Amino acid sequence: MDKMNSRIQKLEFLLKQMDKIHLREAAEILKVSEMTIRRDLSSCASSIILLGGYIVKDPKKQGNKQYQIFEHQGKNTAEKMQLAKIAASLVEEGDVVFFDCGSTIPFIATEIDHHLNFTAVCCSINTFLILQEKPNCEVILCGGRYSRHNAFLTPIQSQTELEMIRTNKAFISAAGVDLKQGVTCFNFDEARVKQVAMARTQQSILVVDHAKFHQIQQAYIANLDAFDILICDQPAPTEFADQIITCTTK
Repeated sequence: MDKMNSRIQKLEFLLKQMDKIHLREAAEILKVSEMTIRRDLSSCASSIILLGGYIVKDPKKQGNKQYQIFEHQGKNTAEKMQLAKIAASLVEEGDVVFFDCGSTIPFIATEIDHHLNFTAVCCSINTFLILQEKPNCEVILCGGRYSRHNAFLTPIQSQTELEMIRTNKAFISAAGVDLKQGVTCFNFDEARVKQVAMARTQQSILVVDHAKFHQIQQAYIANLDAFDILICDQPAPTEFADQIITCTTK
């Protein structure tokens, strides 16, 4: 029963990130058969159903107050889940951890053991919604101006929660990683928050998928050597791996 409930909870989480997920892909992510998932959905009362080969939210249980964080379809879900497991394994009892924004970071939050006692600092609504469900996690949500397109809170005052807190780990996402131009993202406000988080943590952990290598975006975060660990879904190209400790899913 516990395993079934755990599978249902993961599927419910995934459907907060996307509109639907194919039964076959769900089976690959959860490492069970499609028949097992069919049995789970028929045996357990939940907010999701199987419809035409896709797992979707049950329309009968969706009220007007439903909050939708992502409007776009999820991509590379299986890869993100595997990447997230490695990242989540780095969180230890008593840690104070910063969680950046980005589509991968909430997957890390959901993979952290519910029994673990730790403090989470975040500035994105999507990650906050996951962390606040963990009974032993103390969550600090940094405030500011809300951006709908990335569910991000940008500080509007100089002295923020993030300025006051010293974390021992910080998960940082990025949209580009280049040897000469460094680690970059699309948004200048996001880049500034990432820089503050990195300046106030003991260990900066860069979390990206393999498609981000040799990419350059407009907002500079830091050089690659400013990070302590790189977590990726595939082995990093040699020239990148030589500069940083790398953890991969393969």
